[in-house]
Amino acid sequence: MRLELQRRPQQSRAMLLWSPVIAVALTVVTAAVMLAVIGVDPARGLYVFFVEPLTSAWGLQELAVKASPLILIAVGLSICFIANVWNIGAEGQYVAGAILGGWVALAFHDTGAVWVLPAMLAAGVVGGALYGLIPAVLKVRFGANEILTSLMLVYVAQLGLDWLVRGPWRDPMGFNFPQSVTFLPAATVPLIAGRLHVGVILMLVVVVVAAVMMARSLKGFEIRVVGMAPRAGRFGGFKEGPLTLFVFAVSGGLAGLAGIIEVAGPIGQLLPSVSPGYGFIAIIVAFLGRLNPVGILVAGFVLAISTLGGEQAQILLQVPLDFTSVLQGVLLFYVLACDTLIVNRIRLVASGPRTATGSSEAVR
Repeated sequence: MRLELQRRPQQSRAMLLWSPVIAVALTVVTAAVMLAVIGVDPARGLYVFFVEPLTSAWGLQELAVKASPLILIAVGLSICFIANVWNIGAEGQYVAGAILGGWVALAFHDTGAVWVLPAMLAAGVVGGALYGLIPAVLKVRFGANEILTSLMLVYVAQLGLDWLVRGPWRDPMGFNFPQSVTFLPAATVPLIAGRLHVGVILMLVVVVVAAVMMARSLKGFEIRVVGMAPRAGRFGGFKEGPLTLFVFAVSGGLAGLAGIIEVAGPIGQLLPSVSPGYGFIAIIVAFLGRLNPVGILVAGFVLAISTLGGEQAQILLQVPLDFTSVLQGVLLFYVLACDTLIVNRIRLVASGPRTATGSSEAVR
């Protein structure tokens, strides 16, 4: 007897909606089991992880701040994924945007002009887009696998940032710490209230624009058609090469925008590491949100809760730092498993009798 996956003749629309909810519920149950295994009271641990961040004004503000870069990056990734193009290097594009936008802040550090921040945001978008175009060009021109090239470029960007803040961009008054000078107020994202900054508003604008583009524009139709049926797209006059360049540029640009907002907002300077892994976590956000901008908005806050709760659990319950990463990986596993079972069903198939000829051929 063996298990086989058999494609369903028709997918359940209800399960398409309920699949993320089921994945989150299974993740919570798994988290309880994992907490019990490491000696933490599951009820207390789940409360700290998923409820306590929502019980204070500071927690809600911090939640929006942490969700903002995840949602920005995930919206861009969803456009790539819908086009059947696999950008796994958003983390590198995030760092590239932070580097180019940060360069503007450092180059005009003493001016204090009002145009510095808009120039930084534009440079961040350009930096992320240009960095995203590298694997796109390699795919279109040479047929290189965009998964590998985009992923490997992550480490190039991270090491480049590390070299800059330890070398030419190091703060001469920073007591030899690897960091740039602190950005002046003119080069920082304005605050709305507490920790809440204008970057959250920009994130909401991006979600609305992406939702309208994907649902109402010709470009959104082209992305969906080429992603679902490339041959039909070619008959319709849509070209895969230019579309690949477009979706990578948009995805990289949004990741770069997230990077410069984070650097010019909560961080306020360039450091060797400006991301706790937002570019990779955003992949989970994109799939949990069903590759839909509105769904991604909700999923971004769900993942932000787990990130913020993980930090509190580390302090209050001495939970290991990697526990949150494991939990997020478990969530991605359940999301993909649920999606697989929506498309396929499991069948138990009896193994046929092996013939003597087959046995002898297997031995040979």
